[in-house]
Amino acid sequence: MAVQNPPVLSRRAALAGLAAPAALSLAAVRPAGARAAPAATEPPPFRRFALGRLTITVVSDGGAMVDGPWPIVGEDRPPEEVERLMIENLLPPKRFWPGFSPIVVDDGTTRTLIDAGNGADGFIPRPAGGRLVENLRAAGYEPSDIDLVALTHGHVDHIGGVMEAGAPAFPKARYAMGAAEHAFWSEPARLGAAEGSNELKSARLFVRTFPALADRTTLLKPGQEAAPGITALAAFGHTPGHLAFHIESQGRRLLVWGDCAHHDVASLAHPEWSAFFDMDKEQGKATRARIYDMAATERLPVLGYHTSFPSIGFVARSGAGFRWIRETYQLAE
Repeated sequence: MAVQNPPVLSRRAALAGLAAPAALSLAAVRPAGARAAPAATEPPPFRRFALGRLTITVVSDGGAMVDGPWPIVGEDRPPEEVERLMIENLLPPKRFWPGFSPIVVDDGTTRTLIDAGNGADGFIPRPAGGRLVENLRAAGYEPSDIDLVALTHGHVDHIGGVMEAGAPAFPKARYAMGAAEHAFWSEPARLGAAEGSNELKSARLFVRTFPALADRTTLLKPGQEAAPGITALAAFGHTPGHLAFHIESQGRRLLVWGDCAHHDVASLAHPEWSAFFDMDKEQGKATRARIYDMAATERLPVLGYHTSFPSIGFVARSGAGFRWIRETYQLAE
């Protein structure tokens, strides 16, 4: 018997013919009563862990994709050099998503919030930023639960959430800020900064915020405690009175370094690169080198406010620079 040649099908027709049987076969093997997988959801906007007898909760203030990291990091380098570093690390060369990560330190009696996020008019305005209060609530805290707000420095994305609609956002809280930082932003000369600059925006926010809180505010010097177990460390350069905080409980330690890094890769790989928002560029470089060296030498867990949320990691030496190692399960008990 002669065998006829099979008909010639187009690629589109062949694929269409294959699709239906495939769908039928999948349906046939699905168990009776099985449900479709639930839709994906966003991860929680907080990260909680124990540090000795303390409970630490990192809370996202929100965020957005922004231009960079050049010139935010590496403003004194050719843009192509910074972009090449991003490509080598499998990151977009001209865009990044910084973290904005305040934390709550809860000892069972006192709850200390370190930094207060963007508020309504910060670096990342609402609705993308300024989400600290709603995310605190997601983590189980009300604004009235906060007893102390300790601030690393006076830039808008750290003090913007102190006030809400002209009233204290944390109605029962006291405040702690570096004495040198408070004095700097209190100077009338700050209001003469260039229009549109971060300095002017921060100065205007400061004068709308802190005079009304003077009777609630404690001014700190390096080495003093903001609260038991939370000690201020000098980290000057980004701003004149910029502080880091060392937290310790039962031999467990955490370094909260504020704005000692603005990018997970670029800031650490090249602490000698100039940072756009540093007010004293050379002091900022020296501070980064010192703080990174301390974190690496002492193997400290670090809260890096602007590293990718949840902004907890470690620092390791890498060539002439350093690298950020994101925390996975190192802090699990």
